[in-house]
Amino acid sequence: MQEILSQFPNLTTTQIEQFEQLKTLYEDWNAKINVISRKDIDELYTRHVLHSLGIAKVQPFEQGTFVLDVGTGGGFPGIPLAILFPETRFYLIDVIAKKIKVVNEVAKAIGLQNVKAEQMRAENVKGDFDFIVSRAVTNMPDFVNWIKDKIKKQNKHELKNGILYLKGGDLTEELKDFPKATEYNLSEYFKEDFFETKKVVHLPLKFKA
Repeated sequence: MQEILSQFPNLTTTQIEQFEQLKTLYEDWNAKINVISRKDIDELYTRHVLHSLGIAKVQPFEQGTFVLDVGTGGGFPGIPLAILFPETRFYLIDVIAKKIKVVNEVAKAIGLQNVKAEQMRAENVKGDFDFIVSRAVTNMPDFVNWIKDKIKKQNKHELKNGILYLKGGDLTEELKDFPKATEYNLSEYFKEDFFETKKVVHLPLKFKA
């Protein structure tokens, strides 16, 4: 939690309280429905919350932005980002109903008004989004296939509309067909060893009418 406060010093009292509540909520829900691995629950703030917020270091979201989180699991990266950007709308989807139940319960418990979560396959989502975020749910070619027709036409950020993907390791092979992809090393922002090989990949995608 201290690292979050030092990395994001302008948090409001409400945001700090929301972040602080996550530990107890996820510990309680994890005991009923295993959404986070047992070894990771003790490292919740580093391996899940701060990791999710790596996207914010690469591209902060403007007011009115619409973001889709594909394969959100227990709500990552969507819930930490929704706390950080209360003026941004987040649509969190996962194919596993019990995970979406946890997401909805956590969002409700901390009073998030900007999150909608549903059990849904990415291919079936209707709507256009400024950015589509995810945390290594599949390889990039398959991921692009799922969401390529869901990007808004109008850009309003420094980075072009498209994918912001949390990935790790050597991505040379995976990204070889995507020359426009840019890798941002999270070790440049966060000092913990966990982030040594972690990255945010930005892949701009064109609007498809």
